[in-house]
Amino acid sequence: MGEISAALSNVLNNENGHVVGGPRKSCWYEEEIDNDLRWCFALNSILHTGATQYQDIQLLDTKPFGKALVIDGKLQSAEIDEFIYHECLVHPPLLHHSNPRSIFIMGGGEGSTARELLRHKTVDKVVMCDIDEEVVEFCKSYLEVNKEAFSDPRLDLIINDARAELERREEHYDIIVGDLADPIEGGPCYQLYTKSFYEFIVKPRLNQGGIFVTQAGPAGIFSHTEVFSCIFNTLKQVFKYVVPYSAHIPSYADTWGWVMASDTPFVVSVDELDQRIKQRINGENRYLDGKTFTSASTLSKVVRNSLNNETHVYSEGNARFIYGHGRHNQA
Repeated sequence: MGEISAALSNVLNNENGHVVGGPRKSCWYEEEIDNDLRWCFALNSILHTGATQYQDIQLLDTKPFGKALVIDGKLQSAEIDEFIYHECLVHPPLLHHSNPRSIFIMGGGEGSTARELLRHKTVDKVVMCDIDEEVVEFCKSYLEVNKEAFSDPRLDLIINDARAELERREEHYDIIVGDLADPIEGGPCYQLYTKSFYEFIVKPRLNQGGIFVTQAGPAGIFSHTEVFSCIFNTLKQVFKYVVPYSAHIPSYADTWGWVMASDTPFVVSVDELDQRIKQRINGENRYLDGKTFTSASTLSKVVRNSLNNETHVYSEGNARFIYGHGRHNQA
């Protein structure tokens, strides 16, 4: 879980462990990545800390990464590098679709996913469904970069559980985006990573040729077996074509993974991806282009082997979680 503390930080000499430079007082954010591994960075200030019905929330002004949003002790996004995560989540599925017009976002409360979706000229309607109204209102107030997206008339903001909302709605979508919190024990979202959810709720709401994409947790050499490999394998049980890909995100201190899936093959070339970016997207991507996606979807040997050999299928009774705990057991 993430913790904020004002502490004396000593700089140690690597060779003999003696203190050099003396103590310096600073306020630090610390996130426990594993039992014996923590990630911390210095803060300029704590902009907000509080709790909603579902989650604990903090907004920090960090020295290395700018403003950072933390939910249930896990850093969700940081001002300086959130573009990597959101460009990777949004643009590959939309660029692989022939004409994406209608989009449904599960989660996405901070508004960055909607922002990237609404850059696409073909998009007529984006439904963003997040369960936590307080988080959404908080992000609308504090995250200036997404103010335009929240006021875009193409955005339909719904406060509800994504499962219930998809079940309730009769319309179908060209793209469904899973921008949910990580599956952590006691968190509000892990049931939305299960085979039954993908098979009986997500897939039936896709138009013909539709694409589903989800963030899929840490995808590093040592961390990809937490949930990335089993989310990939679970989607393989539901869709004919499944593409995993990953990118390093500095503020996460790890490589992150996404998986997109469809019953239509992904056959767009590097040159065609670049052409669609020029034709379809307003503004210029900072991270993703055709070659970058090719690189992102070329996983290392160890990760490929794990994904190929993964047998675990995600279910409510047989779930996997990344390290950490949510504040509530409510989904």
